Amino acid sequence: MIPTSITFFEYLTPLVASGAKTITIRDASENHYVPGTQVEVFTLETHQKVCDITILSVEPLAFDDINEFHAEQESLPLDELKQIIQQVYPNQQSLFMISFELV
Repeated sequence: MIPTSITFFEYLTPLVASGAKTITIRDASENHYVPGTQVEVFTLETHQKVCDITILSVEPLAFDDINEFHAEQESLPLDELKQIIQQVYPNQQSLFMISFELV
């Protein structure tokens, strides 16, 4: 089934809604997004709708390969990005980069 929504931590949603954040890094449980589809963005904590995005691509990404390019796309400092990912997906080396654009 093709997903029609995605959630982000509430503190990250302004970055998504402004177009500053153009990728999200997720684990294999969320690698089923389909390029070309439009999905609704909600806050994880309160399930408030924020905006709509179009999925551009879903690509495998190893944790050790996360670099400044990804940090820029996430609109976060690299060390903070890696720290968040380690907290959300502890001990996960195989991740996925979901690229998107604001609708």
